[in-house]
Amino acid sequence: MIRPKLLLRLIHINWVMMLHGLDEIVLKTHLFRPVRFLALLSPNYWLRKPSEPRGVRIRRTLEDLGPIYVKFGQALSTRKDLLPEDIADELVKLQDKVPPFPNEAARRIIEQQLGQNIEEAFAEFDPNPLASASVAQVHTATLNSGEKVIVKVLRPDIEQRIHSDVGLLYELAKLAERFWKDAKRLRALEVVAEFEKTILDELDLVKEASNASKIRRNFEGSEALYVPEIHWPLTREKVLVMERIHGIPVGEVEQLRAGGADFKLLAERGVEIFFTQVFRDNFFHADMHPGNIFVDLPAKYLAVDFGIVGTLSSSDQRYLAENFLAFFNRDYRRVAQMHIESGWVPSSTRVEEFESAIRSVCEPIFAKPLKDISFGLLLLRLFQTARRFDMVVQPQLVLLQKTLLNIEGLGRQLYPELDLWQTAKPFLENWFKERLGPKAKLKKIMDQFPEIAEQFPELPTLFFHALDSASKSKQQLEANNREIEQLRHQMESNHSSTLWVILASAAIISTAVLVQ
Repeated sequence: MIRPKLLLRLIHINWVMMLHGLDEIVLKTHLFRPVRFLALLSPNYWLRKPSEPRGVRIRRTLEDLGPIYVKFGQALSTRKDLLPEDIADELVKLQDKVPPFPNEAARRIIEQQLGQNIEEAFAEFDPNPLASASVAQVHTATLNSGEKVIVKVLRPDIEQRIHSDVGLLYELAKLAERFWKDAKRLRALEVVAEFEKTILDELDLVKEASNASKIRRNFEGSEALYVPEIHWPLTREKVLVMERIHGIPVGEVEQLRAGGADFKLLAERGVEIFFTQVFRDNFFHADMHPGNIFVDLPAKYLAVDFGIVGTLSSSDQRYLAENFLAFFNRDYRRVAQMHIESGWVPSSTRVEEFESAIRSVCEPIFAKPLKDISFGLLLLRLFQTARRFDMVVQPQLVLLQKTLLNIEGLGRQLYPELDLWQTAKPFLENWFKERLGPKAKLKKIMDQFPEIAEQFPELPTLFFHALDSASKSKQQLEANNREIEQLRHQMESNHSSTLWVILASAAIISTAVLVQ
């Protein structure tokens, strides 16, 4: 049963949706048409603003519901191929145009965190936010040294709202697992737990700053990506100070075109950056919506907002690389085998049948540019295939899948002619050669050689102890066998003590097994 506090939150969510007229959208669906007349009984039916387009109503509903819902809208905003144009255009505003919180609150948080007045910390500080998103907003400032920076400030009371909504997600996941047969296969509770960890990490700006520093080091000197420098002396849990960058938002395609951007190179570098972060560094920026990405003309990316990053285990990393490469080579049998070996689908699955299903979904999209691929249809068919073969969702890969969808969405906007598969394939082939080829194995042996060499003087002693231990075990076993034989003779000659003999024999046999 849902707790009263969460029930109130659920009622509030429904109230906000009705207030913005989203009940009208729901009631227009085929399922609810017979009961549409009931909407006339609701006071909200007469309070709503009918002049507002549906896209505006959806955006404002997500803004009013809070950060988790805004993030959902941000994720959808990158997939204009899956949404009606009017809704997609409105959701783009959620990337950096969420209504800001009052300037006085921002100033109070900054001064509390820094332990000094803003006038002491900065030579200049603009109280009007440069951008505002779901979790924080950004102000421009100048350090006393003259360096131009941005100051990121967490929204007040953000933790309470997030905990409330995550609690509701847990309750809904529990209900789903109880009443929906597919929920366990989709691992709803584990997906929510992974999401909770991700969203809570965003509330510590020191952690975000360390993420940015790591990715900055990984791409030091890169022509593809630049990450601003963190100003550590003024960075705290709720305040982050970072070098200010100047670029064109990646979503402003017309502005990029007017500036002479190289769209083909931008699209290819986006794919390169993604695979480099995932497979070379095993540390990837997992919130790459257009509000966080800028372009330094003609084709260099500038990235900000590293509150959400992802990593993979070595087994997941290698498994994914093999899957990608098999997929790019159209080796669907290998893809099917790896899914079964990894436990993603039941071991009883017939390889041939699964291979055929994967081929029927994937083969039609090869040799096509992004603009000719219907990802809506592709996703639908993939979900149908997953359900048919009881494919289990992997919560640890949810961030990776989200990031890949963002990258593909950016590529579609920038250069629809991009061949995603051929761009990524050479990178993965080189990664395999570097990590798993003969040279890589030889290098691993050479790297371990000093440690192995240290053990050389001890090898004769270790060998002697092993032989001595084996010899003693053998002698003990022979002694135990003699005792068992003696007990057998006693049992034959003394029937009155049979029970005790059996118990003693069992004890001796147990000792023998342990010694072995």
